[in-house]
Amino acid sequence: MSPHTNHASRGAMWLRLLTGGAHPVHDWTTVHACDAILAGRPARYVAVVPDPDNAFPRARNGEVGLVEGWRLAQAVREVIDMDRDSAAKRPIIAVIDVPSQAYGRREEAYGIHQALAGAVAAYADARQAGHPVIGLIVGLAMSGAFLAHGYQANRLIALDDPAVAVHAMGKASAARVTLRSVEALEKLAASVPPMAYDIKSFASLGILHEVLQLTNLALPDEQDIALVHGALEAALADILEDPRRDLSSRLRGEHRGASRKVRALLASEWEAAD
Repeated sequence: MSPHTNHASRGAMWLRLLTGGAHPVHDWTTVHACDAILAGRPARYVAVVPDPDNAFPRARNGEVGLVEGWRLAQAVREVIDMDRDSAAKRPIIAVIDVPSQAYGRREEAYGIHQALAGAVAAYADARQAGHPVIGLIVGLAMSGAFLAHGYQANRLIALDDPAVAVHAMGKASAARVTLRSVEALEKLAASVPPMAYDIKSFASLGILHEVLQLTNLALPDEQDIALVHGALEAALADILEDPRRDLSSRLRGEHRGASRKVRALLASEWEAAD
């Protein structure tokens, strides 16, 4: 099987649509990095894709495991190195469709926490070095996988679709951990937005820059692709106009009042103790 085979996944589909079918710069099977143009500038697009033949069984469905974490880091750090002496830093677009981090004994024994931390650090270093980083959530964005691939973005854009969700774990897993039923969790989520799985509740936390409504989610047409391209270009322009490259804008959300209050109290106590 070709190492570039794009197995069916939303991440693989949107990577292909947004880059015009650009060939990946590496022969990696589960992390595809493609160079293409965004708003007239060279950009790097990165996606994690499924590989049913992955040597690590826990990472065959698009999960982010040991190999994926380190390769995400490499794909991003290559961009940092390419533009190290350039004033114009190329954008990095994380196409996000990751159902989970890879949970397994081998993953834990060989340090999946370090692999995923390596990816997080690479994205954060890119952002702090001046690279505009945009995350496009086209499917699931779950647990440590999302932290490793996309959460460090300057701007996060999501598709408005029941199949798109951002959460610490899936409903069935959350039910087992909390000793509740899925139905009980859904009832709780109706009144506690951070517990909900729909993308609009997540947007109310202030973390998303924009939510896009497409006409054909399963098979996007030219109008849908143009809408996503336009949103990426608008996000890029917004980042370039923003003198701050941190993530503080996420605290403005409707349901982030407690976070804002806690941070203000901590800052106050810190300054008083100084």
